[in-house]
Amino acid sequence: MKLFLGVDGGQSSTMAVIGDETGRVLGLGQDGPCNHVQSAAEGREKFIRVIGGCVEKACQQAGISSPVAFEAACLGFSGGPADKLAILQQLLSVNHLVVTTDALIALTGAHAGGPGCITVAGTGSISFARGPNGNTSRAGGWGYMFGDEGGGFDLTRQALRAVLRQYEGWGPRTTLHDSLLAATGSADANDLLHRFYTSDFSRPRIAALSKLVDQAAMAGDSVALTLLHNAAQDLALITASARNQLFPRGSHCRVAPIGAVFHSSILLQRFTLLVEMSDGTVVSPQHGPAIGALLEAYQSVGISDTLTNLPEKEK
Repeated sequence: MKLFLGVDGGQSSTMAVIGDETGRVLGLGQDGPCNHVQSAAEGREKFIRVIGGCVEKACQQAGISSPVAFEAACLGFSGGPADKLAILQQLLSVNHLVVTTDALIALTGAHAGGPGCITVAGTGSISFARGPNGNTSRAGGWGYMFGDEGGGFDLTRQALRAVLRQYEGWGPRTTLHDSLLAATGSADANDLLHRFYTSDFSRPRIAALSKLVDQAAMAGDSVALTLLHNAAQDLALITASARNQLFPRGSHCRVAPIGAVFHSSILLQRFTLLVEMSDGTVVSPQHGPAIGALLEAYQSVGISDTLTNLPEKEK
């Protein structure tokens, strides 16, 4: 029996999925974040430990004794494969190894390997598309300093700017002032600003505060509502950019929104309206990125069978 492996190496968690040559999913294993591989020894050790642990758990659930020789494996990570390929070649026994980005496996999972587009809005943002001919394109995803418009970090940054304008007397009043101070234990807007520059507030932690924008908008705050509509506009624009590189004008394209920012019903509704005004249909992802990685592993050796026996988390 030939075995195939897909791994989603995320910054919040890591998941491995094992399937056989018929497309039957056999086991799933999950562990903590593997993050980026750093030059420091502890970063490398953590990467090896987490990836190895996930694969071991998937093997146990599948009833397979490890170590396992895989026919093909695909692993997707944020930041790309450059610093991970050599480590994985030593860690895994595999005939065909694909190491790629987290955006590609999320796209493959969302549309089960078919054409379509995803727009991811978590801490940052990116849009990634696959056309009818299999070519791919991207827009956004340029990081928190120069891009990531509409992502969670950007939303919180825009909220802080609104709070600072109120603090200095040249912006409208917003309930975001009090909610951000309360959530961070800050004395005033100046204190809040300086806290965000410290190591106590990582980018994911700052991005998580974007939910306060949604809460304020739901309670009727006009400043927060404008911020959500602006974020939806930005996300719709990068979606259109990725899609238009591959799909002729007037042709249909399915768009799957992914990420915590889309938990805002206000933002999602606005995003959906804008996408559907320009030849798109917003759909839910069919599968998660780990299943997307497994599909990429199959496709690397020319197998395109429909997956069966999916774990409950991935249905």
